[in-house]
Amino acid sequence: MPASRSLPPRACLPSSPRRRELARRLLLAAALPLAGCVVIPLRDPLRVQVVGIEPLPGAGLEWRFGVKLRLLNPNDAELDYSGVFLELDVGGKPLGSGISDIKGRLTPFGETQLFVPVTVTALDALRQALRVVEGKDGRRLDYVLRGKVGVGGVLGERRFETRGELTLPAGMR
Repeated sequence: MPASRSLPPRACLPSSPRRRELARRLLLAAALPLAGCVVIPLRDPLRVQVVGIEPLPGAGLEWRFGVKLRLLNPNDAELDYSGVFLELDVGGKPLGSGISDIKGRLTPFGETQLFVPVTVTALDALRQALRVVEGKDGRRLDYVLRGKVGVGGVLGERRFETRGELTLPAGMR
């Protein structure tokens, strides 16, 4: 009769206490990301509205203006923010961008206003002016304002996009 081979008891388990502890830690490390998904509640996106634009002094071949944004927190938890980045497209083409390292806190179901300087190069402004002159849609220009607000923590940032329409003054067309 051939000798049967059998595995020694507990062959799958680490033999030393040190190895067992390492195995426990690895198992815990593998389970933590899954547990985090259960703990992080789903949140409504941050709402961002453009509430104003003000001219700023430019330098050289650039134009600058300040964009006033209203941030709305539609959630029941506070939101700390740190930094804002904006990109402005007009008529489907990039026009300018801006950044600010502003920090603050939005209360639950609260709002605040931010001011972000935006820079437009003279070349981009000239291109945009030529599009307006050649345009067939009258005095209306569609715009898209994209950006992100840094919120730290696990989420890192909240992206946003706002669309609208600009109407040029009568003398510009």
